Amino acid sequence: MFCAVSEFCLAQPAVDYSVVSVPEESGTEFLQVSTAADYVCMPQVKRGSGGRIDWLSNRVLDTSVDGQSIAYLSLRGNTTNIFIKDLSRQGSSTQRTNRQGVWDFAYSPDGNSICFSEARGTTNQIFLTDARTGYVCRQITQGSNDYSPVFSPDMKSIFFARLENRGVSIWNYNIENNFLSSFTNGMNPCPLPGDEKSFFCTRTNTSGRSEIWKVNYESGVEECIVSDPQRSFTSPSLSPDGQWILFVGDSKIQGNGFVYANTDLFVARVDGTGFAQLTYHAADDLSPVWSRDGQFIYFLSQRGNAEGICNIWRMNFQY
Repeated sequence: MFCAVSEFCLAQPAVDYSVVSVPEESGTEFLQVSTAADYVCMPQVKRGSGGRIDWLSNRVLDTSVDGQSIAYLSLRGNTTNIFIKDLSRQGSSTQRTNRQGVWDFAYSPDGNSICFSEARGTTNQIFLTDARTGYVCRQITQGSNDYSPVFSPDMKSIFFARLENRGVSIWNYNIENNFLSSFTNGMNPCPLPGDEKSFFCTRTNTSGRSEIWKVNYESGVEECIVSDPQRSFTSPSLSPDGQWILFVGDSKIQGNGFVYANTDLFVARVDGTGFAQLTYHAADDLSPVWSRDGQFIYFLSQRGNAEGICNIWRMNFQY
């Protein structure tokens, strides 16, 4: 699930993590937000033969509604929990959950609650807790493998992904009446604000590549937004102005007879146009989220650390 340093194939070339940025990222400003003392969880990345790469796509970063702090997963004492860091000053973080293996999470639109999933034995359960005090939790699913919870814009329900024998599908939990319903296949749900009953999500095609889809769960209309026969894309995140989708994709670094599979950050407009790669560093860039004003992107990366230790980074969004 999480590790201090990504898992690499021994045949892969050595990666120089020490540099903060590479020439292809010229004009982009990078700021390290966390330190080694925050013990930030690095989502697991697995590289296989033939240039294949897989990574944990769940949301493990989120910014507070007021934009003053960022929540992240931290591995301390063999447990994984949510911690909150004040972005306006240096210092320690505040622990918000006291669980064994928190998997991923998201703030509610009003900033008062956090929904999260926790690995418990062979299953994953979804919980609710207070974003300001934490610790006391309300369990809302049980007995299944549920993850990637996120609130609907009206806060009446929680979307999440459920892993079953037939694959991964997106479900909905109605907070008011505790009713569970299944919508469609996919994972990483990202609801759209307003009256449009839609969400972006990740789906895997027949060739094993992940794509970004838009699904209207009221009308049943489904549309592929971002796809590439040679790449996978996951973890869609909608910009605050509703104009851009931010996501993770795989890329290739080539040179001196080697090809190195990598994860980087990408954007596209909500209709799939304006596709652009944002990062090119040999470190793995993962779990991106927008700042609340849309001017910055927060993400996880081992860049800037010679030992390949993961930290939270901030970059400006120039488009």
